[in-house]
Amino acid sequence: MDSIFTDILAGALGRYNYWVVIVLMMAGFYVVIASTNLVKKIVGLNIFQTSVFIMYISIGKISGGTAPIVWANAELYSNPLPHVLILTAIVVGVATTALGLSLIMRIKHAYGSVEEDEILALSQAEDEDE
Repeated sequence: MDSIFTDILAGALGRYNYWVVIVLMMAGFYVVIASTNLVKKIVGLNIFQTSVFIMYISIGKISGGTAPIVWANAELYSNPLPHVLILTAIVVGVATTALGLSLIMRIKHAYGSVEEDEILALSQAEDEDE
């Protein structure tokens, strides 16, 4: 019974990068759900996005694999496709973060706040005035 438990524990601890992914993903998700500040929501989305990047890079790396460059001594190659996709995703993530922050600046200019509940109250007050 002890050997089964130690095998399971060694297998789980041997994949620490996946535990890091889970912790980052849940932390980012919590920030998005629990925070009412729009800037904090953007930060939470970036943390969540980073965990997805780490997951894809972890999946794409083969232990003992080399870069996909043909040379005489190489027997095992890592798949370059996940890394290329993540580079593209990073660029898209930076662009969407910039867009989100610029929208938050416009909201701050229009409503004077970046808190969801204050913006909702101001918006409802404007609707009642009309």
